[in-house]
Amino acid sequence: MPNEPLLARYPKTRPELPPRFREIYAAQYLDNRQGATTAASAAQRLERWMHIRVAEDVRAVGPAATLEIGAGTLNQLPFEPPGAAYDVVEPFEALYRDAPQRGRIRDVFADIAEVPADRRYARITSIAAFEHVADLPALLARCATLLEEGGALRVAIPSEGGLLWKIGWMATTGLEFRLRHGLDYGILMRHEHLNTAAEIEALIADLFARVEVRALGVGRQLSLYRFIVAREPRPGVAADWSQRFAA
Repeated sequence: MPNEPLLARYPKTRPELPPRFREIYAAQYLDNRQGATTAASAAQRLERWMHIRVAEDVRAVGPAATLEIGAGTLNQLPFEPPGAAYDVVEPFEALYRDAPQRGRIRDVFADIAEVPADRRYARITSIAAFEHVADLPALLARCATLLEEGGALRVAIPSEGGLLWKIGWMATTGLEFRLRHGLDYGILMRHEHLNTAAEIEALIADLFARVEVRALGVGRQLSLYRFIVAREPRPGVAADWSQRFAA
């Protein structure tokens, strides 16, 4: 049965940033994506765990047609073997325009709604993106319709809402941000991370019949990242969510 109290939270509204945050937002976003500061660089080294988990399947059995959601600077591509169609969803062109891996991309879409309805993928992937999505049920429903039979959704996310994750960013990126700007990084996190890891897991479990979860840490609460593999989407749920959350 669908989790109605959870679905009722969507679509979510992103909290507005105070003026000082808006002034530095673009530069801060690029610094984080590119690992341009000490804390961001350290975070990227830890994030390798997510990239490696997502690519485990194709590194073991060979490339497969893929759609990556929230591809950013295309930093997943070095972990993926070449040889199959690779499409991405990424609204911010500045992130990928000059990326070294740009030539490996077949098609770029600013929104998943732009993906042709008849296109199918063996795998749909996402790394550290689902926590940002205000209309996550609609996105997940679209993923379900774009998977080919036997395909898998492979998602890696920070353990947002967990104790270790909060301690981790407060002691690293949060501290660096306060020292550089004199501002509370928690305000930026609340603006960016709209979904907790538990919410993301619950929605995926509602939509897919087979779901596996692994965590980097001791259980879910004491983890930094989680990796979710979902198979066998429920067509009825996907259709219901698509209609319910249609733009």
